[in-house]
Amino acid sequence: MLPAVAALLVVTLAAQPVFTQDQSSPSLAPKEVSSGTRFLVRLDVSIVTGQSKVGDTFTAHTLAPIVSADGTTLRPGAEIRGHVDKIDAAGKTGHAKIWLTFDDIDTPDGWLPLIAMVDDVPGVHSIRVDYNREGLIEPASDRRNTALQAAAAAALVGAAPGVLAKDKKEAALGAATAAVSAYMAATAMGQEVTLDKNTRMELILERSLSFGRS
Repeated sequence: MLPAVAALLVVTLAAQPVFTQDQSSPSLAPKEVSSGTRFLVRLDVSIVTGQSKVGDTFTAHTLAPIVSADGTTLRPGAEIRGHVDKIDAAGKTGHAKIWLTFDDIDTPDGWLPLIAMVDDVPGVHSIRVDYNREGLIEPASDRRNTALQAAAAAALVGAAPGVLAKDKKEAALGAATAAVSAYMAATAMGQEVTLDKNTRMELILERSLSFGRS
């Protein structure tokens, strides 16, 4: 009976699937963190579209460990340096927008390039992030549609005196003046984007990050 049991065991083991690494996808280096990895950081300074300028620098710190392919861990609290890449102040355009660029991150191997983008600003409901537009950060509610509706309504009101007086020129001038005034009032010259100090942001790696020496 023993030979038969042994033969059955061999057949059973041979029938088990063998899992191998997919050779079609590139493998990560031992200390490499793959692109697409998300992690939280906290801003060290405030950034406001109405006050900040293109090129202004800022720092942030990671809030959780970042783990590489071989388990090497970058501690929480690692410093990140970045700068304001593009900015539209609401006071000038009526709709605030800002893009942040992250330059490098402090690791045990020194400062290393960091290619990442803002993916979310959790807990801040007044702004939203559009990842598909290079991490654009803008007000969550778009006041432009409201402003246009207000302008249209104001145009009717502004034109009323001229219409009653059967004066087309006065009606047109009144409508235009009222529409512009209503639009500016409705947008309140726009809503600025404010990222307060200690704001948490979720970043996503656009390129893999290597901790350096293996």
